[in-house]
Amino acid sequence: MRDPREVVIEPILTEKALRIQEESNQYIFKVHKNANKIEVKYAIAKRFNVGVKSVRIVNVKGKPRQRFTKGGRVSGFTSSYKKAFVTLDEDSKLDFIETT
Repeated sequence: MRDPREVVIEPILTEKALRIQEESNQYIFKVHKNANKIEVKYAIAKRFNVGVKSVRIVNVKGKPRQRFTKGGRVSGFTSSYKKAFVTLDEDSKLDFIETT
């Protein structure tokens, strides 16, 4: 099994993610492309010392992008990644943004 620091790359803190977090105690993480649900569940439980109820994983495809340079138009894609929706137990909570 992989090291928990390799599996979980970073939390996703968008407006939609924060709304989901408040409503249903779910947290969204960007995870390693080859990670599966079992590895993600183990990594979150070990790294943050919380109880994990369930994990859902989504593969996000890169979007097409174009930019203009001196040589002309260049086409490409943004990076693809995998994200995990982690539902915690009722008594568990994570705090990414510390209030001062």
